[in-house]
Amino acid sequence: MQHQLAFREDRTFTIAQFTDLHWENGGDEDQQTRRLMEEVLDAEHPDLVVFTGDVIYTGNGASGEPVCEQPHQAFRDAVHTTESRGIPWAVVFGNHDTETTITRDELMHTVLEHPHTATQRGPEEINGVGNYTLSISGSDGQTAAALYFFDSGDRSPLPHIQGYDWIRSNQIDWYREESRKLQSSIGAQAYPALAFFHIPLPEYKQVWENETCYGNKFENVCCSPVNSGLFTAMVEMGDVIGTFCGHDHVNDYWGELHGVRLCYGRATGYNTYGKEDFPRGARMIRLREGERSLESWLRLADGTVIKDQPEHNPNV
Repeated sequence: MQHQLAFREDRTFTIAQFTDLHWENGGDEDQQTRRLMEEVLDAEHPDLVVFTGDVIYTGNGASGEPVCEQPHQAFRDAVHTTESRGIPWAVVFGNHDTETTITRDELMHTVLEHPHTATQRGPEEINGVGNYTLSISGSDGQTAAALYFFDSGDRSPLPHIQGYDWIRSNQIDWYREESRKLQSSIGAQAYPALAFFHIPLPEYKQVWENETCYGNKFENVCCSPVNSGLFTAMVEMGDVIGTFCGHDHVNDYWGELHGVRLCYGRATGYNTYGKEDFPRGARMIRLREGERSLESWLRLADGTVIKDQPEHNPNV
């Protein structure tokens, strides 16, 4: 179903980012995750929900057997809180969503069953499943903001390179073409664009080490060892003002590099590792029609709203 996303009459558009739910079989931890999402949605009333990967966990448990016995149903259960409220939602896949027992194409088939999803399968001729663009209409009915979604893969495809996958060159070419089309159709008017993917780009490490950032870094940036140039393409195209990822569950910082705000979400799921005194939550994002800027804050499991995260100065 194609959802028409649009700024509200007050010229705002609000997104809730849920990341790393790691839903398995609906047990106690999954129900905690569900309650958290319910509380966030009831408090924030977003216009769109974005799941930035690892919605379900299809890896093997200690026994060597997959822990998610019914991945299709697990995914339906994971997004039910959003779907049942009729809120449009979008997803990008992470490294654990299709680790065993299910392929990305099979899982996308289940995604697209849902009446309220705005997700698209995307072009079949490029790497990944779920590379797509969504537009947000302004008060005049024309595109006033854009959202890009990328499949960041799972593990390196090359045997001599260990580590996580990277967004491939044909995906970057696709993004450039999408950006050109939008800029051509909108004309000289400056509009904000956001990008969503699961695995952080190498620039997430760079921004923490070189720029003032806001938030916490309690683990290494688990990015790809290969920098494929997506961030460079975004800087050159000039439309993306913010990127949002997950993957590293106890990092939640953001920092600005070359005019682009690089943001981590706040891990949402209880069925995975975390850190004491680092409660689960969600990152909220707000755009305003006609402005090339964004607001962002965290809403935590206990209802706390964090608008000002702790400052990290790499030179101190």
